Amino acid sequence: MTGLRLQLVPRPGRPDFLDLPWDAPLSDWETDRLAVVARGIGRHVVRFVEYDGVFYALKELPHDTAHREYRLLRALNDEGLPAVEAVGIVHRPELEDVLLTRYLEFSLPYRLVLARRPVADVRAGLRDALAELLVRTHLAGFFWGDCSLSNTLFRRDAGALVAYLVDLETGERHDELGDALREHDLDVAEENLAGELLDLQAQVGAADLGEPTELGADVRAGYERLWAELTAEEEFTVKDSSLLADRLQRLNERGFDVEEFELAQIEGGYRLTIRPQVVDPGHHRRRLLRLTGLDAQENQARRLLRDIAEYRGALEQADQPPVSEAALAGRWLTEVFEPAIAAVPKHKWTKRQAAQLYHELLEHRWYLSEQSGEEVPFEEAVRDYLENVLPEIEDERAIIVDQRAPQDDA
Repeated sequence: MTGLRLQLVPRPGRPDFLDLPWDAPLSDWETDRLAVVARGIGRHVVRFVEYDGVFYALKELPHDTAHREYRLLRALNDEGLPAVEAVGIVHRPELEDVLLTRYLEFSLPYRLVLARRPVADVRAGLRDALAELLVRTHLAGFFWGDCSLSNTLFRRDAGALVAYLVDLETGERHDELGDALREHDLDVAEENLAGELLDLQAQVGAADLGEPTELGADVRAGYERLWAELTAEEEFTVKDSSLLADRLQRLNERGFDVEEFELAQIEGGYRLTIRPQVVDPGHHRRRLLRLTGLDAQENQARRLLRDIAEYRGALEQADQPPVSEAALAGRWLTEVFEPAIAAVPKHKWTKRQAAQLYHELLEHRWYLSEQSGEEVPFEEAVRDYLENVLPEIEDERAIIVDQRAPQDDA
């Protein structure tokens, strides 16, 4: 095809995609690289291709829409916000352009999330994940414009869920997002979430999905609580100065760091102002990464850091000499974490991310200890989990529907 132009983000080992049939519409493609991966409902043709075990999503879009979404995704990626990774864009003069993103490994579309039980717990996870995603994007000045379950993917996070933004066709970036745009995003979210759950109930007849309109209202309420915690001004006297430390501690516990705050003197005390632009998510993730090099979700990181602290306690009880935090983390990584993960057969690595797997091993140890009435050794819990739990878990690294089967336009 004359005039074909590929614009790619370079990464070590990433393919150049030149062997794909770019001169044909995506719906007509025939190549051994195609695979159909579980995805949400969308308005455009989306195909998936595989290179050396890594999957990429290709979405056909009009030129202007494709380039705008590509730029927005690049900006989200650069700021470390939860969104699929932009890989590149292919300009085809006689056809629609194609946006390339990396498939988000170990992610689940909402239909598969809601297939898990109990549904009440799953709905709570969806609610909290969507509320935090909206807060984080709004803090960064991003307007979504079409918040929905179909435009979101979810990852497990130590008993919770994390939402990742997938579709940004209607997105906009602003220096600061005003109240009107924030409210509009929430209005759209409420409407879309109710509609999607109604559709799902009609299709699968799941009566236990709950009242569809309540999910959107719950997401909005969760959003407003978190937004207030992050941005609300607070007045206090010198005698109440502990309120400042309490506020910052609550934010740390929710996974946020505040890089800067302002105290303005007022009659009888001070007014605390936290500027949203200097609120940085990922408090526990960054600490775990700094100590161990492990990349995890926020709740997973919190759990692993707690296990490192418990490991220190065990060493102290055994009269081991004290070591630095970094040395302790390195020893925990070598003696505890890595042997547990290495015990998993290689062909089962696709079932869980390493950090999520380790969290589930800790949960399984607690469960066995409760059953037996005494603390079960970790090695025994690992063996039992590998024998009795992991074989029943479905693969989640990439949920393949069928190989070389066409994906219909939705």
